[in-house]
Amino acid sequence: MATTTTSVEETTKGGLWNGGVAPLKASYGKLMMWFFLLSDAFTFSSLLISYGMIRYAWPAYKGEAEDFVFSQEYWPIPEKVFDAVPLLHGVSLPLVFVGIMTFILILSSVTMVLAVEAGHRMDKKDVTKWMLWTLVGGVAFLGCQAWEWSHFIHGTDEGGMMPDGSIFYGANLTQNQYGPPLFADLFFFITGFHGFHVFSGVMLNFLIFYQATVGVFERRGHYEMVEKVGLYWHFVDLVWVFVFTFFYLI
Repeated sequence: MATTTTSVEETTKGGLWNGGVAPLKASYGKLMMWFFLLSDAFTFSSLLISYGMIRYAWPAYKGEAEDFVFSQEYWPIPEKVFDAVPLLHGVSLPLVFVGIMTFILILSSVTMVLAVEAGHRMDKKDVTKWMLWTLVGGVAFLGCQAWEWSHFIHGTDEGGMMPDGSIFYGANLTQNQYGPPLFADLFFFITGFHGFHVFSGVMLNFLIFYQATVGVFERRGHYEMVEKVGLYWHFVDLVWVFVFTFFYLI
């Protein structure tokens, strides 16, 4: 009994759970972050499953890829929709730009890992350096996504044929030159929802970067907050891999 009492007292003094041993040796803050990410995973899963069901319920183009034209009768081929690259107007480079976006986001996850590792070493200089690079990656991804949205909204030079025979350029929530309106609706909602998460992560990363710069974590004696925000950032990167697979490859 004396040993148990001592163990509880030591845990309380450590400030982990104030009354018991921390489950899985995780602090309260990290465990709550895991709970939040689990609930968010359910949300993204439902969205992607819905996309998959709608995608396969809609007729697919049966001809050769080189003969493909945008139509309201079948689901568009992603390589034909997302083939533009900034400053290369008229040049078809299927999925190259979205591949660059993916690389940027994954690279920012690597810099976040390095920031967390530096926090474990209590290295303020390295934490601020790697958090800054993570911020740059997040902002770059958002900039790329803004350009992609702009191009998707404005459309191609050729436009697409509407059911009434008119030509429409780009896409919105009611009309879509690339194919059925549902394709544009899902694109805006799913990539926009993920983009909102990236924006939120950038704001959190900036807050952590600022606190690390002014020495808040040095005074606390640990960099656990960097690790907690890092969990969120890795989750956002992982979700993008699934969004990329479902929306751009299927």
